[in-house]
Amino acid sequence: MEDGLASEDDILLHSEKVFHNAAKRNDTGKMLELIRKGVDIKVKNKEDRKALHWAAGAGSEDALRLLLEHDTELDDVDSFGMSPLLLAAWFGYLKILQILVSSGAKLNCENKNGLNLLHCAAQRGHIHILEYIMEDLEDVRLDRTDKSGKTAFHLAAEHGQLEVAEYLIGMGCAHDLKDKEENTALHLAAKHGHEEVLQKILETGENINEKNIDGLTALHLSVDGGHYNCVKLLLEAHCNVNELTNMNMTALHIAVQHGLEKEVRLLVEARVNVDSVDTNHTTALHLAVFNNYPEIVKILIDAGCDLDALDGRLQTALHVAAEHGRQNIAELILIAGINLRILDKQGKTSLDIAARGNHVNVVDMIIKADRFYKWEQDNVTCSDSLVGRNVTFRQDHQQETQHIRSILWKLATKNLKAGEWKSLAQHWHFTDAHIRAIEHEWTGTKSYRDHGHRMLLIWLHGVLIAGENPIKSLYEGLMGISMVDLAESMRQQANADPYTPKKCATM
Repeated sequence: MEDGLASEDDILLHSEKVFHNAAKRNDTGKMLELIRKGVDIKVKNKEDRKALHWAAGAGSEDALRLLLEHDTELDDVDSFGMSPLLLAAWFGYLKILQILVSSGAKLNCENKNGLNLLHCAAQRGHIHILEYIMEDLEDVRLDRTDKSGKTAFHLAAEHGQLEVAEYLIGMGCAHDLKDKEENTALHLAAKHGHEEVLQKILETGENINEKNIDGLTALHLSVDGGHYNCVKLLLEAHCNVNELTNMNMTALHIAVQHGLEKEVRLLVEARVNVDSVDTNHTTALHLAVFNNYPEIVKILIDAGCDLDALDGRLQTALHVAAEHGRQNIAELILIAGINLRILDKQGKTSLDIAARGNHVNVVDMIIKADRFYKWEQDNVTCSDSLVGRNVTFRQDHQQETQHIRSILWKLATKNLKAGEWKSLAQHWHFTDAHIRAIEHEWTGTKSYRDHGHRMLLIWLHGVLIAGENPIKSLYEGLMGISMVDLAESMRQQANADPYTPKKCATM
């Protein structure tokens, strides 16, 4: 068969490719056959690897010995800067390493990333290679760094090599050296979630709150990676839970950004400052709302976070919820109680923001809450506060209110003319801001019908919370704006339902 190229994407002849594969398989018979036929045993593939590389990297001892009889260029490197000696250390072949060393291979070799024998063995977890390097080779610098500034100890921590880390600590390596990003081994173990290595490093007494170039501690990095057990370990070791990054972020900010509910709970239990602000003046609550994490919002509210805290736009978390139409989150905040009068940089309340975004459900919830706060202030003592106790500001879908809601629908769509719903709203002390927010919705020339219906449902919410008779209150409201006939008609329609729980008594 003609000895052409092995493949379109290779530069080896077919026989040369077979020779490389034979070296990899430790098939000395095939290798000798090809050598007799004149194959070039030093030929390199497109990655600059020759047969010696393949034999060393595959642990092919017999093939290696055969090649060393014909190839004395032991320190040739491939395109990654890996010599046969480095490949033996990388893949953990001690006997291959010993043969190459005894044959005169260069011991202080490094690959393109600056990894030496010690680095390769440490990163890959080959403890027997490490022991040989440290005990049998001369002039080994335990804390020598690669091009990223990492020592063998850094690499063992980064790659979770516990046995190697223990060995290097026992050999007296420096524990607190920093790489070029100012990460210690503690940082790297935490970043990659290597709990056992992290525990071992903590036992050395390394500074648990040391920061890297970005101001990140091991806690920040373990949270960022979502490594729950490492976070727990660091908190139990009494790290500073409120340490700030260069961006003034606590670990809580990072946990919330990633939606890590379990980690948020851990940090809250460790008494993290829930109201800490970053360089953008953003709290964890603002981040939770922006990223739409209602469960985390609830955790932060239960932890007593400041609902009135302002971000860089002078917006509360409710402003953010209103802007993005986050109904579930908006209700959580409204139930907890918030100052609805706060204005942002544009002079807008959260109600204004919700209306501008045409988030009508959020608009209605805010108005319900505003009216509820006023009613509660006038009627309930602090010890009897209803905020957080079975209060909802959502749309009413209860079976027991279905009839009265049907009456209100007919009133808004059939009976009230344009503008009349506003007269009724003003009689019931809806503010101008409430009315403007309702009116912001546009559904066509008959929009007033939708506006009136929404207003009536908001009013009904307040009446039911106050424990008042909705039929009587509706009758009195219509009478109050001099719509006598309509008032009587509504009363008769409401009382026509035998299942109506509260009929309007004769007045």
